[in-house]
Amino acid sequence: MNTTATTAIAATTAATVAAASTHAAAATTLRQMRAVVQDRFGGPDVLGVRTVDVPTPGADEVLVRVAAAGVDRGTWHLMTGLPFAVRLAGYGFRRPKQPVPGLDLAGTVVAVGSDVSEFSIGDEVYGIGAGTFAEYAVAKATKIAHRPDHVSAEQAATLSVSGATATQALFDVGLAAAGQRVLILGASGGVGSFAVQLAHAHGLHVTGVASAAKADYVTELGADVVLDYLTDDFADEEPFDLIIDIGGRNRISKLRAALTRNGTLVIVGGEGGGRFTGGAGRQVRAMLRSPFVSQRMTTFISDETAAKRAALHELVEQGRIVAPVDRTFPLERAAAALEDLEAGRLRGKAVITIGAGS
Repeated sequence: MNTTATTAIAATTAATVAAASTHAAAATTLRQMRAVVQDRFGGPDVLGVRTVDVPTPGADEVLVRVAAAGVDRGTWHLMTGLPFAVRLAGYGFRRPKQPVPGLDLAGTVVAVGSDVSEFSIGDEVYGIGAGTFAEYAVAKATKIAHRPDHVSAEQAATLSVSGATATQALFDVGLAAAGQRVLILGASGGVGSFAVQLAHAHGLHVTGVASAAKADYVTELGADVVLDYLTDDFADEEPFDLIIDIGGRNRISKLRAALTRNGTLVIVGGEGGGRFTGGAGRQVRAMLRSPFVSQRMTTFISDETAAKRAALHELVEQGRIVAPVDRTFPLERAAAALEDLEAGRLRGKAVITIGAGS
């Protein structure tokens, strides 16, 4: 073998060994991570930050280095295990099946499953994952999308759960149309903040219900009228074509009385009610009554696929919708973020900021 060939083989071998060493080093750094962990159901005091194994993505999943994770009501219910129907739905009966909380995420793809072709290592993404209050989380490729230009990771981490739920409630289920009158109960929360903006952007007349302290905020989002839930009665207003009930505290009969003859009531989420079924009982009663009255009363299960967020994604890129980030918290203070959520101290969303990972 000539000298040139020998040199080329040696160089190739060295490069291969170096690449293998680099890959091994990278794999070593990804073996463990910091994450918020809960061993039992309960309030925010059950949460603690520990070092755990980095999850391994399946064939149809990607591994994301999490930069930010949104805080939402779903995370609260999974943390507390309440209502008990949550446990019966398969999320663990005595203890959480998924010990790391969190659904919303934004971050960078660091590994790609064998069946995934639409994402590559290094892509900036946002969407819905599993156990996102951590430095790394897995997400199905169908539930993430490329992060919109000019949108920060913190902003993107609010879009998937709350933003998509608001879009679905208004348009897919509520069939909202320009010129209609819409009432949004819980207008200052995560879903409500998106719903007010979306309704305003599509030419609806928006009445938002929130606390007096948040009236200016809801007005800034685009509400035409803001009612104080403690002192104002939405039943005194002109009837509404559409009611989006996110708060879950009003009787069905009162909501019906505030609708036009052929109006629509959309109940979002399962707030209120008892410890066993929560607000689900109210949802069921509304749906059972709906076929026998002229008004339509319904609810829905949120669609978590990235395709459902396409219209919202476009509006955010255009600057017509602003991601409602109120406060950010480091990973170590995730419990405080959930406390603020439950206490109603947030205007919009709280976000856990995690950074570059380990």
